[in-house]
Amino acid sequence: MSAPLATLVEPIGVLEPSDISCQDSAAQALAIVRDGVITGEGPTAKGRVHFSRELDADDAAWCARILTAAAVEHQPVSRAEAEALFEIDEAATERSDSGRFEDLLAKAVVHHAASASGLSVPPRTVALSPETSIESWAPAQAVGVNTEVLEWIASQMRGKRRSNRTLTALAATIVGVAALPLVHLPNVFDIGM
Repeated sequence: MSAPLATLVEPIGVLEPSDISCQDSAAQALAIVRDGVITGEGPTAKGRVHFSRELDADDAAWCARILTAAAVEHQPVSRAEAEALFEIDEAATERSDSGRFEDLLAKAVVHHAASASGLSVPPRTVALSPETSIESWAPAQAVGVNTEVLEWIASQMRGKRRSNRTLTALAATIVGVAALPLVHLPNVFDIGM
């Protein structure tokens, strides 16, 4: 059972990654970041100017700290965590994070996809680090990648106003090599760059 949302926030209103106990509580903490991005208020915006619908470097740093908390460091990124990141991505209409969140989103989603397909993934601090190239550990071909996971990624990306170029390129490469009949590709990746 996951920790109640209220226990993730200290009484002074600061969310601490040390309060993350599992993938579910990490997903809940990411929901707090999403709410802060939407409103410009809350524990992740406390003590700084934060505009509604803006994702800044501090928001991206919150996400990175949550995703690499000690309790989840050696667990694969869960679907709930990846979905929370997609929600943050969708909530942010303005960006001032120098691309850090886009990099983190792509790496976290591929980490989830690879692990959900039974493939080996590095610890989160390695895989999600801005210094680590996603190509150094992500699957370069569809061998072993679960088609349902690829379809889930496509459904998350379909129709979004903002395209994640890194994730799009990796997914297209994997799908391009996959054993899907070509007639299905337009339905799987109906996204623009």
